[in-house]
Amino acid sequence: MASSSVVKILETAQIKPIPAGESTLPVTFFDTFWFKLPPVERLFFYNLNDLTPAYFSSDLLPKLKQSLSLTLNHFLPLAGNLRWPSNAPKPFISYTPNDGVSLTVAESDADFHRLTSDGIYEALELHPLIPQLISSDDSASALALQITLFPGKGFSIGITAHHMVLDGKTTTMFMKSWAYLCKQGKNTENSPNTDNSLLPPELRPAFDREIIKDPTGFDLDMLYLNQRLTESNGNKSLEVSKNKGAAPDLVRATVTITPEDFNKMRERVLSKSSGSSKQLHLSPFVLTLGYVASSMVKARGGADDRSVYIGFTADCRPRFNPPVSDNYFGNCNVVLPDLSKAGDYMDNENGFAFAAEKVSNMVKGLTEKGVFEGAKDKLTFLLQVGNEPAGSVQRFAVAGSPRFGLYKTDFGWGTPWKVVVVSIDKNEAISMAESRDGNGGIEVGLAFKKHEMEHFLSMFLKDVY
Repeated sequence: MASSSVVKILETAQIKPIPAGESTLPVTFFDTFWFKLPPVERLFFYNLNDLTPAYFSSDLLPKLKQSLSLTLNHFLPLAGNLRWPSNAPKPFISYTPNDGVSLTVAESDADFHRLTSDGIYEALELHPLIPQLISSDDSASALALQITLFPGKGFSIGITAHHMVLDGKTTTMFMKSWAYLCKQGKNTENSPNTDNSLLPPELRPAFDREIIKDPTGFDLDMLYLNQRLTESNGNKSLEVSKNKGAAPDLVRATVTITPEDFNKMRERVLSKSSGSSKQLHLSPFVLTLGYVASSMVKARGGADDRSVYIGFTADCRPRFNPPVSDNYFGNCNVVLPDLSKAGDYMDNENGFAFAAEKVSNMVKGLTEKGVFEGAKDKLTFLLQVGNEPAGSVQRFAVAGSPRFGLYKTDFGWGTPWKVVVVSIDKNEAISMAESRDGNGGIEVGLAFKKHEMEHFLSMFLKDVY
C-alpha cells in the first residue's frame, strides 16, 4: 500500500506571458512521431529546512510566479495549446492572448527526505506532486506545472510536458531559463533598472521550422501521423488520459554509477568481447544502459527466448547538414531501437559484454548509417513491439540524458536536492541524469516490481569488481 500522506491543493492559477497577439507553430515529422504518447513528467526537489508556509506564500511563490511569466515571454508556444480543428490535416501549436500555463500550488505532509532518497519507495507516492495537462478532443495544453510545499523541508516543482510539443532538451532549456530569471530577479530585486527578462544566448529558443527538412522524401510527418491514427482506430482526439497509468505494484529506486565504476565496467567488457572489442564505443552512457539492461534481465529471470527491447533517442540538432541550432524549440530526435533475446543478456559471464556491445553498435550506427536510416519503417516496428502480448517483451527505454545538466537548475535557493522522471513508471523506461555530486557519474532512476528491484540492488556492481 502507498503512503497515506496528504497533498492539499492551495491554489490553481493561469500564468500568462506579457505579449499580446497570436502566434502559431507548425509541427514537423519529429513531433508527429510522438502523437498519442503519454506526457513526460519530471520533479525537481529543493531542500530548504527553514521553509515556512508564511515565507513560501509571501516570498518564494511570488518570485516563482513572476519569473515564470517572464520566461513564457520567450517560450510563447508553451503558454499555448496543441490544436487540431476538424478542417486541419494535422495538429499545430497555437498561442492566443487568452492562453497561459496552468499552475497548481499545493502542500504535502509526505516524507520529503524519503521521496528524495535513493532507497525503495512506492512509485504511486510521487503522482500527487505532478500536474495534469488540460485537454479535450481538439486541444491539449503544452505544459502544466505544480509547486508543492513541504513545510520545514523544502519544495518541489512538477512539470508535465506534452511530448508532441517538445523534447527533453527543450524542456530542460525552459526549466533552466525559468530558474535563471528567477535567480536574477531574486539577486537584483533592489536594482529596479536591471532588465531581468533577458536570457543569455544559450537559453534563447529558436523557433524556425523551415530548417527542418525531411531528408527521406517519404513525407514523414503525415506518414507517422497516419500510422499513429491507424494504431488508434482513427481516433484524432487530443484528449490526454487522466489515468496516471503506473502499475500499483511498482517501486522506485535510484542508483549512481561513478567514473571508477565505469573504468571497471570497461575493463570487464573488453576482457569478454570479441576480437573487434577495441573498436567499441564504451562511453558512460553505453556502459550504463548495457549494464542496467543486462542486470535487470537477470533479475527478472524467466525464459531465455523472450524478447528484450532497448531504445533511446539521439539528438539530431548537430547531425543535420548544416546543423540545426542547439536551441531549436520542439522535438528534434530519433529513436534507436533494438530487439534481442533474453538469453544473450542473462549469461553470467558474457551478458553485460553482449549488452554493451549491442548499445555501442547502435551508437556507432548514427555515424556510419546516419540518423534517418530506416526512418520510414521505424514507427511501424515500435508499434509492433508495443503490441506484443503482456510479459513477452522486457523493455528498456531511456528517458532524460546525462548531458542535460538538470542539477544546475538553481532558482535562487540552491541546486536541486533530487530530480526524478516520474513518467518512467508507466512506459517501462529508466531515466538518466548526471550525478548530483558533479563528479562525472550517471544517476539512474528505476521503476520495477519490488522483488525484481530488490534482486537488482542486491547484485548491483558486485559483478564488475
